[in-house]
Amino acid sequence: MTQSPAVRVTGPSGAVRLGERAARTLVAEFARRNDPKAGLLVGATPESAVLAAAIEALLPGDRLIVVPAEGAATAALREHVTAQGRWVADRVRVVDTLAEADAAAVVVVAEPFTGTAEEARAAVDGLSKYLAEGAVLSVAAPLFRTEGAGAELDRQGVLHGVRTDVVLRNSPPVRVHHLRFTPAPAALAASLSPAYRPSSVPVTRQMHIDSNGVAAAGITLGLAALARAARPKSKLWLVPALAAGPVAAFFRDPERDVPEDPSAVVASADGQVLSVQRMQDERFGDGEWLRIAVFLSVLDVHVNRAPVAGKVVDYFVADGGFVNAMKPDAEHNVAAYTVLDTDRGTVVVAQRTGLIARRIVQRAPVGSLLAKGERFGLIRFGSRTDVYLPADTADPLVGPGDKVVGGSTVIARWR
Repeated sequence: MTQSPAVRVTGPSGAVRLGERAARTLVAEFARRNDPKAGLLVGATPESAVLAAAIEALLPGDRLIVVPAEGAATAALREHVTAQGRWVADRVRVVDTLAEADAAAVVVVAEPFTGTAEEARAAVDGLSKYLAEGAVLSVAAPLFRTEGAGAELDRQGVLHGVRTDVVLRNSPPVRVHHLRFTPAPAALAASLSPAYRPSSVPVTRQMHIDSNGVAAAGITLGLAALARAARPKSKLWLVPALAAGPVAAFFRDPERDVPEDPSAVVASADGQVLSVQRMQDERFGDGEWLRIAVFLSVLDVHVNRAPVAGKVVDYFVADGGFVNAMKPDAEHNVAAYTVLDTDRGTVVVAQRTGLIARRIVQRAPVGSLLAKGERFGLIRFGSRTDVYLPADTADPLVGPGDKVVGGSTVIARWR
């Protein structure tokens, strides 16, 4: 049988399996699309967690073509799909070979790449032939100890990646790459749900801690351990140990209910509205802009979200100072600008540093699609986030002093 070219699933460390968390990450681009779409799953077995995740993500108008893994029995795979019930069987078709598959909006490889760089490159080239215009290829590789496949996928991610996720809660840990080789229309973003990201650690069903918080808390606990080892009779180790909790809490990442109203523009961050003003800014184009500035105190959630659905068409960082974010001069601070192309025109989100904040994280590369309310970055410690909207097509719904919740509060409405 002709399977996906040069995909090898065993390496020096033995078999690599994908668990439920990694599987959900692999099929994220398929699951987040709410319009009727075609998917292609390559390298599946009846017990595959990726197959289960893909079936769970099916919507009424979807169709999914499944290609068995090398050595897997096609008949057993068909029996497994049939056993899921008529609803699934009507939407999932198992084929004998990859050559029988049609082009799809999302192609997922159910087996991690563990071969050489040349094998991984050949596999990606072969699978790219089954991608429709603007489609996404989702592939995974072990984070460590590959024969070159991981490095090749990292290279492909730099050239064509729309998102990369690291799944540590897998044995072994894997890195998942979502690749797009042809541009996707900005209008497609309106049909997307916020992407599933495994980078945050769940604390409760509604609350997560961003990976930055896990790392920061780990550093403080490490300092506490070193301090206690160096001076076992001293209580100084309690200072960094007790700081670990508040540090992790700063990076909390709660789930949010995003308004479905297509005319609603949501807050990009939690905090207090500093100003709502019309202004000119030639960097983003001619005409007036409606800028809504929100101050984030150290007690606010610092995860930033897309105010509208759109395609990232530009990203740049402007140099500046580190003035207190509540002061008017803060608009000249160091800032990162994410420019979105939307069906209502250009929308810009500025992540500004503050007196304490010196680190901006932006995770949406140029070419990626963001759903409304989707997480795309964060700012460490007190800061400010500005949203720029075309002034002639949007009306503000908030004013200075109002408290807003990122991803939920409607700050403006399209006319």
